[in-house]
Amino acid sequence: MKHRPSRHWTRSLRFRLLAATLAALAMALVLAGLLLSSLFRDHVMRQFSQSLTAQLDQITARLEFDAAGQPQIDPQTLSDPRWSRPYSGLYWQVDAAGAAGAVQQRGVLRSRSLWDATLSLPRDVLADGVVHVHEADGPDGARLLLVERTVTRDDARSTPWRLIVAADLRDTVAAVGRFNGVLATSLAALLALLSAAALAQVAIGLAPLRALQRTLATVHAGMATRLVGSFPSEVQPLVDDFNGVLDRNAEVVSRARTQAGNLAHAIKTPLAAMSQAAAVALQRPETGGELAALVEDQVDIARRHVDWHLARARAAAAQGVPGARVALQPVVSGLLRVLERVHAERGLALHCAPLAPDLAFAGEVQDLQEVLGNLLDNACKWARHEVRVSATATASASGGRLRIVIEDDGPGIAADRRDAVMARGARLDESVPGSGLGLAIVNELVGLYGGSLQLAAAPSGGLRIEVELPGG
Repeated sequence: MKHRPSRHWTRSLRFRLLAATLAALAMALVLAGLLLSSLFRDHVMRQFSQSLTAQLDQITARLEFDAAGQPQIDPQTLSDPRWSRPYSGLYWQVDAAGAAGAVQQRGVLRSRSLWDATLSLPRDVLADGVVHVHEADGPDGARLLLVERTVTRDDARSTPWRLIVAADLRDTVAAVGRFNGVLATSLAALLALLSAAALAQVAIGLAPLRALQRTLATVHAGMATRLVGSFPSEVQPLVDDFNGVLDRNAEVVSRARTQAGNLAHAIKTPLAAMSQAAAVALQRPETGGELAALVEDQVDIARRHVDWHLARARAAAAQGVPGARVALQPVVSGLLRVLERVHAERGLALHCAPLAPDLAFAGEVQDLQEVLGNLLDNACKWARHEVRVSATATASASGGRLRIVIEDDGPGIAADRRDAVMARGARLDESVPGSGLGLAIVNELVGLYGGSLQLAAAPSGGLRIEVELPGG
């Protein structure tokens, strides 16, 4: 039974999207709640302090001084009844101010609502008429908001007086608390709705991936050869690339089957010939020499066929592999040194134009050696005196290209016979050694790499072969 690795929940794309969305929503709503709560509290406190400032203005307007310079306020002139109700939550008080913000005498005048208590404020230096706002503890431990200002008589030597109005903050704090409760409930409900929307969004957004998974299952089960369906534009490139991989895989499998069949058919005939010769040799022992020559010839043919199909398979597998790059100069130099030794008795001159160090082939080194080795060997077989090699790099819409030219001064090939020599086993002259597979192998390999092979007449009258391959 095939074991599938367990999928940890942290590797789930759905979990990651939901977690990121919910975390962002929660953070945004918490920050919004804190901001709204702070803005509401500031607004309420500002409104509260403004109302107390209006009460302070009323106290200031009612303030009078007697002949001795002592302050007086007639309670009957104050309109709010809370001034007279003990511990009503609204208070006023007049203190004699001292130097540097100190209090010389606290509670010179005060509202009846303070009863037997006085208001205690922090030390504060006030310019005449400037209003300051404080929070302080009041009667019964209640938290109060206080506004104050300092006033003086026209006499510069008179005592400055500190006028104070205070109110209980409990109702205001309770109102802020109720607002915060409603705000928290609203934001929690909003978070729930947004979470449901995020869940639906993730489910809808990932639905194409589930459809893709089902389509892949049909391919895996053998019910389809390609991914078929309508997918979003973000997923369609992945589907197209995967279909390309499937098509290439099918092409490689088909090509492998064809090559295997061709190889089996190619070596079937030499094996049958050797089997028949062996049967004849058993009946006629005197034919041993002929049998050895026949076996050697058939084995050589079978080996060349095997080499050819192996080269095809290797080229097909290496085509388009990223990172494959072979420098041209070392391969050409090595082949020319070998061929100089092989054809040394003929005194051939093998010339190679200077090759740029950056000239490279985008493929396997064995395939480049196979192509150039067959072409150079063919040129040396037919050349009278010399063989010339040159190479250049060109650019095309599909990328860099490598163009290699090989020329000999042999008899050449007539224009009407150039296509025929590309066929497997074709030989123009039976007196020249070979099996007729060289150019066929080259043509096949070049075609597998998406290149081209062209035959033309050389300036010297021989054959000019131009090969174009993908450049590295």
